[in-house]
Amino acid sequence: MEEYILICEDSTEGILTGVYEAYQFKKRMGIASHDSIHLVTKEPDMQRLFTEYDHIQTDYEKAGKVTNTIVRQLGNETWYRLSMAMVSCFEEKADAVYHTIVSGLKMQDRHITDRLQEDCVQQAFRCARASDNELCHLKQFLRFSELQNGMLYAKIDAKHHILPFLMPHFADRLPADNFVIYDENTQMFGLHASFKRWYLMQGADFDEQKLVYSEVEEAYQKLFRQFCDSIAIEARINPRLQMNMLPLRFRPNMTEFQSFD
Repeated sequence: MEEYILICEDSTEGILTGVYEAYQFKKRMGIASHDSIHLVTKEPDMQRLFTEYDHIQTDYEKAGKVTNTIVRQLGNETWYRLSMAMVSCFEEKADAVYHTIVSGLKMQDRHITDRLQEDCVQQAFRCARASDNELCHLKQFLRFSELQNGMLYAKIDAKHHILPFLMPHFADRLPADNFVIYDENTQMFGLHASFKRWYLMQGADFDEQKLVYSEVEEAYQKLFRQFCDSIAIEARINPRLQMNMLPLRFRPNMTEFQSFD
């Protein structure tokens, strides 16, 4: 059986455009089943025999149509889970999301993401769980610092592209503050102005060494580190439990784990 692989951009809009084009491609080519069509976010290292490859250009209008269809027919909960899957770093996410959508629309099942007996749903669940777990961690472990101009600044190094989901959380908690969250991995900034809407900006040339912290911030950081160090009970230190509750990869950007000056 001949297979068809559609290559889309590694973004939520890119994957949704790929889903739209996959439906159109199936109809145009007269393909019997969606099982013959696969969606990927990067060029395969080696092309296979009896396989046709096609590149998909991201189209925000088409992506919007797929979004509306998912929300209308499968519900907001399914849309959220698929969104979390699409921002994960796993290679199989695009194909898993595509075939989960196909199954959900075919069965008109608003709980399609609970059908873990299906391979595509299980893969989508795995992708969504990983990015959602990281999002929950960062909501707790993110540390803001006050700059000299009064703006709050925080840095993350996320495995998954969860910044678009992290920004609404802190915009709701800090509506009156000007703050910036910088994702070092994607080089993207989340910007929020006091009592205004937040937005994302792709980083250009950014030198963190040029940031100037306020005198009050530096004093409070030192006090906070001393506090965390002084309350530790040596006899009850449990490194394994600490690593389960707070993975090591989050610690470089947390104030309490910075070295003393």
